[in-house]
Amino acid sequence: MSTEPKSTSRVPAPPTTSETSPALRRAHRRRGAFAYLTLSPTLAVVGLLMAYPLYVAIDLSLRGGQISDLLNLDQNPLTFDNYGEILTDPGLVNDIVRSMVYTLGVVLPAFGIGLGLAVLLNKAFPGRRIIRPLVLLPWAVPGVVVSAAFSWMLDASYGVVNYLLRTVGVIDGNVAWLVDSDTAMFAVILPTIWKYYPFFVLILLAQLQSVPGELYEAARMDGASPLRQFAHVTWPAVRAASSLAIVITGIGVFREFDFIFPLTGGGPNDATQTLAIRIYNEAFQFFEMGIAAALGIVTMAICGALLAAAGRSVRREFG
Repeated sequence: MSTEPKSTSRVPAPPTTSETSPALRRAHRRRGAFAYLTLSPTLAVVGLLMAYPLYVAIDLSLRGGQISDLLNLDQNPLTFDNYGEILTDPGLVNDIVRSMVYTLGVVLPAFGIGLGLAVLLNKAFPGRRIIRPLVLLPWAVPGVVVSAAFSWMLDASYGVVNYLLRTVGVIDGNVAWLVDSDTAMFAVILPTIWKYYPFFVLILLAQLQSVPGELYEAARMDGASPLRQFAHVTWPAVRAASSLAIVITGIGVFREFDFIFPLTGGGPNDATQTLAIRIYNEAFQFFEMGIAAALGIVTMAICGALLAAAGRSVRREFG
């Protein structure tokens, strides 16, 4: 008995990579070109707004002599004397240290307060809708207004801070917070914390809102204490956002000017003179525009180095 071969239907093989790669590459190039084309107006404006002021600052920092006319900078010789002067100045190290102390003194407490309030506001309790906007209110107040308010509160004669501390027995007499070298740094850190902690509350609370409640319920059913719930549920959820918020806030505080200058002007005895205050003093008190520009470039380089160092940690968290 003869049998005929059965016909089998074959599925056509998918095209090989060599067959599809030229078309895919062309499509990818077209999409990339279209994306850059649509973004080009925005990139041009942003580039102009960033590149030209940076160019002027670098050019100004490389000009020697007394600069009295910014429109005729080319009349001053190009030199590295400004950088040599500030880099050999022992006071620069002190200014950097004070900037770091000020930054850490603001960021760490502000983050702690923001994290605690975010965890609290993430829970349901009566009046939460009223308290939430009140907690975020300091973020909307201009820094100069905050400085004026705290200058009254910290006044050595009639300040409410001294009154409260005397009432509870912490101090016996009034403390001159803003004119004492031992307390001036604390006096400028305090209003800056009050201004910046709402940013941490906003970022961390938004992150906590995305955590499913079932995770906390499962942790409670497993007998986890509130501390263990925080360590194994809350903190992993906000760790990446915390890293990003700390980096952004740290860079902002490092170059902060609005609180220190109205309160102390960098004094007393340079106790609160950070890099931002030093730049202002060099430019508008001593009229050393080239020195001020060089200090600005050095400050930008320090911020860039700190951002690059912290960026690796942020990328690991989001990766």
